[in-house]
Formats: sequence, C-alpha cells, structure tokens
Amino acid sequence: MTVLLFVLGVLFVAVGIAASIALHEVGHLVPAKLFGVRVTQYMVGFGKTLFSRRKGETEYGLKAVPAGGYVSMIGMYPPAKGGDGRVRKSSTGLFQQLAEDARTADAERLQPGDENRLFYKLPVYKRIIIMLGGPFMNLLIGVVLLGIVMVGFGTAQPSTTIAQVNKCVVPASQQAETGQTDCLPSDPEAPATAAGIRPGDTVTEFDGKPVTDWYELTRWIREAAGQQTPIVLERGGQAIRTTITPILTERPVLGEDNQPVLDANGDPVVEQAGFVGMGSTTELAPQPATEVLPAVGENLQAITGVVLHLPQRLADVAEAAFSDAPRDPNGPMSVVGVGRIAGEITAMDEIPMEARVASLIGLVGSVNLALFVFNLIPLLPLDGGHIAGALWEAVRRGVARLFRRPDPGPVDIARLLPLTYAVAILMLGMGALLIYADIVKPVNIFG
Repeated sequence: MTVLLFVLGVLFVAVGIAASIALHEVGHLVPAKLFGVRVTQYMVGFGKTLFSRRKGETEYGLKAVPAGGYVSMIGMYPPAKGGDGRVRKSSTGLFQQLAEDARTADAERLQPGDENRLFYKLPVYKRIIIMLGGPFMNLLIGVVLLGIVMVGFGTAQPSTTIAQVNKCVVPASQQAETGQTDCLPSDPEAPATAAGIRPGDTVTEFDGKPVTDWYELTRWIREAAGQQTPIVLERGGQAIRTTITPILTERPVLGEDNQPVLDANGDPVVEQAGFVGMGSTTELAPQPATEVLPAVGENLQAITGVVLHLPQRLADVAEAAFSDAPRDPNGPMSVVGVGRIAGEITAMDEIPMEARVASLIGLVGSVNLALFVFNLIPLLPLDGGHIAGALWEAVRRGVARLFRRPDPGPVDIARLLPLTYAVAILMLGMGALLIYADIVKPVNIFG
C-alpha cells in the first residue's frame, strides 16, 4: 500500500507539471493568434512526435521527452539587411552561418499572405505580451493552486496539543554544529519530561493564563526561564495540574512571523531564552483570501533569491552530490527530486489524507511559481531573453526618434544564437547535475 501511495504521489505531480507546461504554451499561443501571428506548431515535449493533429493552420501534438514544450511562430528572425535592402547572405564564420541558417529555415516556412503576420513585425508591446503570456500563466496557476490550499484546505498551524516531548535539552548552537539528535549523559533533562507532560496532552493554562495559541505559549515559556510555573493540561477529558520550570538555554530568535531569524550567512540567530522541550501537533487552519497574494509574494521572493545565487547554489549541490556534505533543503532540485518528495508525502500514513492532498497541490503550485521566475531570466532561449530583446529594440528606436536618426529596425536575435546555444547547453548540464544529485543525495525535508 505504501508503494502504491508513493507512485500515486509521483504521478499526481508529474501530471500536474505536464499540465502546467501545456498551459504555459497556451499562454503564448492565445495572444499570438489574437495578434494575427501564424502559429505553425503547438507542442508539449521535445524529440519524436508521439501524437499530433492539425487544426486550421496549427499542428497540435505531444512529443516523447516531457521536458518542456514550445509554440512555433513564423517570423521570429528578421532578415539581415544589406546596403541595398536585400537579404544578405552569410560571409564567413560559424556564428554568421548559424544565424543565416536560422533565418533561412524561418523564411522557408513563409507562405503567400504571411507578410503582415510575422512575429518580428509586431509592435514591441504585443511581442512582450506574447512572451509574457507563458510565465504569466505559470504565475496564475501558482496563485490559484496556493489559494486552493490556503483557503480551501488551510495552512498547517501549531495547535496547543503536544506532539512530542524531548528527553533532554541540547543547546541550539551545539545541535547546529554537531547535528546531535540523541541525548548525552551530560545533557540536562527536559523540563517537559520532568513535569510529566505526555504526547497527546493539551495545554489549557500557563501561569494562570488561558492558552489558546501555541506561539503565545512559546513567548510565555521563553520569558519564564528559571521560574517554577503552574501549568494545566487536559488528558483524556481530565484536567492535570503540575508545575514546570523552563530552563535557560540557547534558542533561535523568532521574528514577527514566529520563524527563526537568520543572519547574513543564512544561519539562525540565537539568544538565551526559556525552553521546556515539547513540540505541538499541527492542524490545517483555513486562511482568508487576502492572505494568498502575500504568501505568493513570499514564495516568489524566496525563489528569486535562489535564482540570483544560482551558480553558488549549483556549486553547493555538486559538492553535496560528490561528497558527504548535506543537501540544502531550500536549494534547487530537479523534477526527479520534486517527484520523490511528492511520493514521500503521499506515503506518510501519520499525516491525514486531507493534509497530504493539500501538500501535493501546494507543491505543484510552488513549481509553477519557480517556472514563472526562471523563465523571466533575461537570457535566450528563455522567455525573458525575448522580452529583453524587445525592450532593447524599443530603447534603440526611441533614441533614434529622439535624435532624428534613421530607424535602426528590429533587433536581430538570430545573431545571439551562439549565446542561446551556450545557455541551452548550460541548462542541460544543470538539469543533469540536479537529477544526479536528486538520485544519489536527495533533499531530506522530513528528517
């Protein structure tokens, strides 16, 4: 049964990502057709065509390698103009030949009547809308899915019911440096254990104050270091009264969002605070719709941070894959890693099925937000590269008009094909590294 649930989790995310890729391309397809560009192909995947059907002037199909997709539009490359206005043939050099071959292949697809249906002849703003359509679709999918999770299912919030009780107290810095998880003879007994608290108990009072919020209880405990404090628990329908003395030890500093504050190196900032050594259960608490966009913004900010430091993050992944160093749970991973996490979530019997379904939906939503950010990188062949080219063209033409110079014409992205191929090769290498790392040293987010 566990294996079946694991497979179902992987399939759920695989289908979700495939559907996201298909909708990403729809985001390009629809505005392209609305603006009159002739679209010859709409394909999900790469490589050999498994299935295709022509409807109107567009061939719709599915290819063998489900690693992306594309929409093929005519007129992506403007002709290179010579002094007499005719298309200039390539002179010498590999780079020039690459550009000329791309232009030739693009020109061979032209049909009578296509003269005003070329992509490069569109106004800049229309080209930007077409290229933004794909990433925007991923953003929309991410917002909708995270909205379903937050509003429909709810987010995991700590309750006042105890999930586990520690046997001892290990300082936060010692735990971070050594990774210690077991108790040593020198470690002091956890106050929660000394007070007789058990998993399943619900804290109802602390120091005579009613307990309704776990984070509030945590603040009271941190402030009560060294003080013998009365505490009331509910166990099996009965009230259990006892006392507990929080121990003063190193604990992470908590921010306004009740999450650990990190320093410039990404390590938790610690302080001396009261600690009793017990953790809470979590419950799904539906959130108002107004919380969805702020949560999406936080997710995008975190993803952007990973992308901006991608070379260092990939170096860390390579180090972990070929050494004993651990993987960063917040670092990049491939679809293999995402699928593995989905399978693990689905196979966790101790988590309610509702929470597992919510986690899978949220995972697909987060992947879409990552696709949104990644595709906006201003490098060809990504959508952001085409957008950057269109914006540069607008700047060039604006400057030319300002100084009453001749129109410089459209930006010739065919000349950037060598860079495009180099970026594509780097992306393939990055994908291979992440897949290898996700197989030999997968990310561990469940302990």
